[in-house]
Amino acid sequence: MKIAIAQLNYTIGDVEGNAAKIIDSIHRAKDEGADLVIFAEQAISGTPAFDLLRKTTFLELCEDALVEIASSCDGIAAIVGLPWLTGEGTISAAALIQDRKVLRYVGKKYITARREMGFLVPSKGYEYVTIKGHRCAVVVGDDLSRTHDFDRSVETIISINARKYGKGAMTYRYEMMRNLAYVEGKNLVMVNQVGGATDIVYDGTSGAFDNRGRLVVMMRNFEEDFRIFDTEADYPAVTVPSTYTDRTRLVYEAACCGVRDFFGKNGYDKAAVGLSGGIDSAVVACIAVEALGRENVRALLMPSQFSSDHSVEDAKELAENLGIAYNVIPITEIYTSAVNTLKPVIGGTEFDATEENIQARIRTTLLMALQNKTGYVLLNSSNKSENALGLCTLYGDTAGAFSPTGDLYKSEMYDVARYINRCRGNVIPDRILSKEPSSELHPDQKDSDMLPPYEVVDAILFRMIEEGQHREEIVNAGFDSEVVEKIHSMIMRNEKKRYQFPPVLRLSMCSFGHERLMPLTNKYGD
Repeated sequence: MKIAIAQLNYTIGDVEGNAAKIIDSIHRAKDEGADLVIFAEQAISGTPAFDLLRKTTFLELCEDALVEIASSCDGIAAIVGLPWLTGEGTISAAALIQDRKVLRYVGKKYITARREMGFLVPSKGYEYVTIKGHRCAVVVGDDLSRTHDFDRSVETIISINARKYGKGAMTYRYEMMRNLAYVEGKNLVMVNQVGGATDIVYDGTSGAFDNRGRLVVMMRNFEEDFRIFDTEADYPAVTVPSTYTDRTRLVYEAACCGVRDFFGKNGYDKAAVGLSGGIDSAVVACIAVEALGRENVRALLMPSQFSSDHSVEDAKELAENLGIAYNVIPITEIYTSAVNTLKPVIGGTEFDATEENIQARIRTTLLMALQNKTGYVLLNSSNKSENALGLCTLYGDTAGAFSPTGDLYKSEMYDVARYINRCRGNVIPDRILSKEPSSELHPDQKDSDMLPPYEVVDAILFRMIEEGQHREEIVNAGFDSEVVEKIHSMIMRNEKKRYQFPPVLRLSMCSFGHERLMPLTNKYGD
């Protein structure tokens, strides 16, 4: 049997547009002689659809689209993912179409993702179907990783999925599928969604394993793709991808895909970035140019009396290397005016975070003015280390419509910057990469004034956040106890800031507010 794998980029709520893409792929599959064409989980609706899944009118639109899709399936079978309303609630279903008729719905049993809980209900799980005389098991979503002992008559396992990208997830996914195909002695074909859906990006990377557990078809990352897998053909093996050796490239491509689709699917086309001469804004500017084109990116350079001359020059050099428009708007006069206006309130007090935060908020005011007047949508330039520790200003550098790098640790920002320079010809000036990190909000400020190097900080943060380790475990691993206690305290007392962040593109397997969600009012000190 020839199975066409249609890896497509869907838009949540665009039922008509998604159905049109599906129908186009059905026609292509027929032209290429396929017996069956498969589409991702919730392909018709897009995912995660959240409260749209509670709207009967929306579910009826999906059902109507399925009928239209079925009418195109003359001479070919199709498996299409959609939300389906049952007597128990809405399920994530795979609709089997043959001879222009919807024959059955196979529902997902395990609702594991937080984005689905409360919106979908469990169904009975995988089912066996016969397509063109070929016995298949149809599995939806996360059921694949929990399913085994298929009937001996099954020749091919078909998995329709919506698996988001996360650092390291791809290696785990392919190893799990390889083991399943090998142990069961069956072909395994998986189709995944691709593209950005606000804070989620789907990597695609659909593929097929033969009944010896060899990867024989692997589709592109972060791009639409279309391939035919012939269950009777003898394919050469493909190397299983390793996210350990190629992680930074995948992170960069995921961020570019997330930005491109956030803008394109929301009807935006132009991005604003505040360039400081630091590593974070440099990386975000490069991602914006890659995703949107240099003609659609504009920067503001907003030095204060505390900004070093080289930071302004570095930011100018970066903007010129990228070929983006920029303006230099000093904020010293605005800052002085604000502080003088506040003298009845703060006069006579020592310089502290108050004056630092005023600078950050002035810069955001100017960037938002640019957005309001010209339509350049503001990209946030935060990173996960500063977000974790609270080294950011509410309504200042935490602002923006979208944060493409807020789930990347500071040390990862340097990794991405070096990757960009390797691939794009040293667009980021060397001094941005080599200078000591500083927000330049008071004279001679350095992040190291209050913290050890970010390599140490990030190692501790990773153990606390991603691995959920207790402070004692981290100290026993060789880290300084005072530093560990300080970092833990900073994380705990800055939850209020993370509750007010813009949407942060989820690039890790433990993102703030999703996989890690702490109570805002919380006295637990562990």
